[in-house]
Amino acid sequence: MSNSTKLAHSLLRQLIEVGVSDFVVSPGSRNAPFLIALGEAASKQIIDLHVKIDERGAAFFALGVSKASNNYVAVICTSGTAAANFHPAALEALHSDNKLLIITADRPSRLRKTGANQTTNQLNIFPGIKTHDIASEIDLKALLKSGPIHLNVQFDEPLISQEKSDWLSGLKVVPNTYLNIVSGSIEVGEGVLVIGHDRGGYTVNEINDFAAKLNWPIISEDPLSFPKAIAHTSLLLSDQKILESLVPENVVVIGRTTLSRSTNNFIKSAKNLIVIDPRISEIDSKREGNLLLPTLPAQVKSSKSDVAIWEKVSDIAAGEIASIQWSEQLAIISICESIPDQSALFVGSSRPVRDVEAFCHPRSGIEVFANRGLAGIDGNISTIFGIAREFQNTFAILGDLTFLHDISALTNSASENIRIYVIDNNGGAIFSTLPQAGVDNFDQLFGTPHNLDLAKVCAGFNVSVSSVSDMAELQSGLHKEVKGLEVVIVKVPTRQSNAEKLKEVTQIVSSAVRIGINLA
Repeated sequence: MSNSTKLAHSLLRQLIEVGVSDFVVSPGSRNAPFLIALGEAASKQIIDLHVKIDERGAAFFALGVSKASNNYVAVICTSGTAAANFHPAALEALHSDNKLLIITADRPSRLRKTGANQTTNQLNIFPGIKTHDIASEIDLKALLKSGPIHLNVQFDEPLISQEKSDWLSGLKVVPNTYLNIVSGSIEVGEGVLVIGHDRGGYTVNEINDFAAKLNWPIISEDPLSFPKAIAHTSLLLSDQKILESLVPENVVVIGRTTLSRSTNNFIKSAKNLIVIDPRISEIDSKREGNLLLPTLPAQVKSSKSDVAIWEKVSDIAAGEIASIQWSEQLAIISICESIPDQSALFVGSSRPVRDVEAFCHPRSGIEVFANRGLAGIDGNISTIFGIAREFQNTFAILGDLTFLHDISALTNSASENIRIYVIDNNGGAIFSTLPQAGVDNFDQLFGTPHNLDLAKVCAGFNVSVSSVSDMAELQSGLHKEVKGLEVVIVKVPTRQSNAEKLKEVTQIVSSAVRIGINLA
């Protein structure tokens, strides 16, 4: 039996025995020892094997499974540019501290820098993620702790063995358990708790336990996971006078706050800032605050803070938001209210995730996901497909450019129950709300209209698709049972009109709140 086959068997057996059950692969030559061995394991129903033709999409698919399962998921490719295509998902996993197990096949080290075909320097190809360069059998169990891992495996020829081996006999699967660390204590007075969308890697239940002990008002970038959060805070805090009236002595931030300038200005205005995030130890080592904690405290001593003023301003804002007419905001509000309990929701970057934060009413009952490590629009469909492996029903809200950016994922269409709502405003709506709006050649450089019929694009992939262009059409399908993969194209007003409407709504809310709390 070839040494490459033996090495593949050894590494894969170890991974299976510590509970790695999902393997995502793309076809190639140098990774043949892995592919053949995994095919044997899958045929015996020992693992779940997922074959994706595009390495970038394969890595994001694996990332989605990892996010939803909180377990290591292996993604395996051949050498050369294939490895480089893992880079976007690798960076997202690094900055989100997700359990992505990146395995790249490589030529033997003696062939490096010799001009050998498909040979480049794959060591430390993913900055921030250490490469374990493997040429012979090693113990892998100690490596699987947290965050992404890169195994670069040198396979020498012959890559394929004619000799057979019962390498899967006598497997003893003892899955690793991965628990967040909750330890230490904190003592603080009155304040406000701010929860970043990624929660610093902590579960909703862990944060709810901490929040109950803290007994403060809650601002959450993800209101769909925290029913006690104050609604519409990113709108409220965009008014400096309202912000100044609400800013507390203390603010505790869990994770990163990456969505709204108003929330970050609020955080900066507090006299005492406490940051809780495991990533400050290595990834975000330059985070600033009066106190930086790498773990969620188990013991909490604090003074109860008055939530009444927050509830009052939130109710006033909700009253004004209720009058919104057909728009992407109204569509997103309605979608999020309609999602049944026990479902997953993935929210795309750019405008959708910000509209959920600003306009949706807090609720519970669903698990919310987003790629907020680096907040890219790449690989979102693939991530959704991976998440869907762990749920009976999965929903998603994406912008049209985000959808098109990963359109190749539809070539490996999912069989799970997934409904993707695509907010179609013919381009990058978020740029119309940023300082570059109105510059010369804005549409060419930033707005980037695609001018495509997205329903026809989806139909070309044999994906079930429908289009809606008003509230009545949207409402008619919101509560229908999801059957397989479905795409709903939500046609909304222009990007420019949306930017103007956002500005108008923000001003209306600010005015009403100022009057309501005697700041006018």
